[in-house]
Amino acid sequence: RRRLKPLRTVVAWRGRAEWDQVMVGLYCGDSRLQQDALDRVSAWKSRYGQKMPLAVDCTAELIRCKVLDSSGRLKSHELILSYGLALVRFVNLITERKQKMASIPLRQLAREVDIPIWVVDLRHELTHGKLPRLALCRKGCDVVLDWLRKTYWSRQLGNNLCEGSEDEEEEEANTELGHDAWE
Repeated sequence: RRRLKPLRTVVAWRGRAEWDQVMVGLYCGDSRLQQDALDRVSAWKSRYGQKMPLAVDCTAELIRCKVLDSSGRLKSHELILSYGLALVRFVNLITERKQKMASIPLRQLAREVDIPIWVVDLRHELTHGKLPRLALCRKGCDVVLDWLRKTYWSRQLGNNLCEGSEDEEEEEANTELGHDAWE
């Protein structure tokens, strides 16, 4: 009898150390380190293409907005558009898979995945209404980044960016880093 080798998941990052370095870089608050992490995510995306986890892609877009904001190079209106696009993409992408199965209101889907309803309302204003204030877009970005950190990033390989109970940590340690980990 031949022994079957365990299935391996091919990912764009070299290993846990690179993953952790990017995760910490994205969330550190230092725009230089954030830019380095964004450059690494861009390299991952060039290798991984459409298989890139949505959470990684959304996090990178939102952090890119924060880096641009802190640079002082964009005007208020340009920042609103930049944050707005990233927030709209986040809400649309996170709900897209469930929307394909059945037509479910975004507010209901947001409740199911624990996204604040006001973020969905902000997305609605960005796409269908008058553009919101920059302060509201910044707040939306911070809330969504925190949601991504808790829901996705801290669950990968048992990271401690978000403190949890022992049961949660055990579950987190068993979570895969692949693109299916965020469904």
